[in-house]
Amino acid sequence: MFYLSLIEHTLRLPPHLLHLPLAEALKAELEALFIDKVIEKLGFCISVYDISSIKGGFVFPGDGASTYTVEFRLIVFRPFIGEVIVAKLIESDANGLRLSLGFFDDIYIPVDQLPNPSRFEAVPNTRNQGRWIWDFGGEEDQSDEPQFVIDGRDQIKFQVQSVIYHSIPLEQPENSKPFAPMVITGTLNHDGLGAVSWWEEAEMIEDES
Repeated sequence: MFYLSLIEHTLRLPPHLLHLPLAEALKAELEALFIDKVIEKLGFCISVYDISSIKGGFVFPGDGASTYTVEFRLIVFRPFIGEVIVAKLIESDANGLRLSLGFFDDIYIPVDQLPNPSRFEAVPNTRNQGRWIWDFGGEEDQSDEPQFVIDGRDQIKFQVQSVIYHSIPLEQPENSKPFAPMVITGTLNHDGLGAVSWWEEAEMIEDES
């Protein structure tokens, strides 16, 4: 899920940072450039881990800033296909689920990757919002209050199906979703996936029997 990536980058160090120790000033500039950004095929940048080498320090004519070439290690988030991750529900609508890890929110579970069979219960007077219910055992086994509900009260365990990197669009259509440079698609349609409490309760029943 998390990796250390070695990167070399040339950057300007603004004069207002020259009062700081050089490594500290360069780290602050690198964090401003990279943290919370997506690098294609590398992942979502979490933190600058350390600086391996610093070269340069040249001041070019007409420029008050010094320029350095820095080699550093960056902590990045890049899940692999098939990895199982636990996240929180932040959105549920007729198109599926949207999950969050706290630091990364562009995780989607489409309808065809929900536990089969599942049904959607819309919340009155809302725009396409509601909750998904796993009809485990068939419709004839349904009770007044469904047992296997995805409603945000519990953490959700999903398996990564794809990680897609999108190029920045030249134009953003009106009323479209905010641009996401990195999107993870997952599935809940396997044993052990879905709301964590589903399987904890099943283990407790099995132990009691």
